[in-house]
Amino acid sequence: MDLGIAGRKALVCAASKGLGRGCAEALAQAGVDVTILARTRSDVQKTADEIGARAGRTVAWLACDITTPEGRAQALAACPEADILVNNAGGPPPGDFRDFDRDTWIRALDANMLTPIELIKATIDGMIARRFGRIVNITSSAVKAPIDVLGLSNGARSGLTGFVAGLARKVARHNVTINNLLPGSFDTDRLRGTITARAKAAGQPLEDLMREASERIPAGRFGTPAEFGAVCAFLCSVHAGYVVGQNVLIDGGAYPGTF
Repeated sequence: MDLGIAGRKALVCAASKGLGRGCAEALAQAGVDVTILARTRSDVQKTADEIGARAGRTVAWLACDITTPEGRAQALAACPEADILVNNAGGPPPGDFRDFDRDTWIRALDANMLTPIELIKATIDGMIARRFGRIVNITSSAVKAPIDVLGLSNGARSGLTGFVAGLARKVARHNVTINNLLPGSFDTDRLRGTITARAKAAGQPLEDLMREASERIPAGRFGTPAEFGAVCAFLCSVHAGYVVGQNVLIDGGAYPGTF
């Protein structure tokens, strides 16, 4: 399918690996002029080169901390007049909410709620003026089914979800859409890191816990960044202009509810 977005400009956050990289790769394959960012210079440069080689086009990159005003200014300067914005940031740490102080909460809100809102604020008027815009926020399946040890993520990402619900419906008439992607368990470094910690605590082999976790998913496996990226690219396409303010759950059937 021709997504109809060749030549558009995209800014993809936290894209040196994992789900962000999957989104950047899919957009580059669709002919989009992609700019990726992450904190580690060597990682993001290497990823940009690899994606560019596969897509047969140049992928721009920069190393910055998107959760800071300085980092956001650098990113927006590197990709002016973005037609597509993919908001993404690493999730805050798990734990007991009794142990979270105010500074911990503020860091979580900065990364997973306020930074996406600031980037939306900086790009959306240009999208409206050009009569085309696609904003995709990578959040978490915890927005749909909260996870008790992820209180910071539950709170911050749900706040972003509520904000998006109102704004998306105000800008849709300008051919600007805002939607959220809610990943379940995907085969990423973050997932392996979480399960590795559990394996060490339990004194069990990592591969045993990985297998058990995947078998609990109705699809019988973890998701891949490539298939996540394909859904992201579709939401950014000309074909998704009628998809507005939605929370698209991609979890292999793990969520047991009907709605």
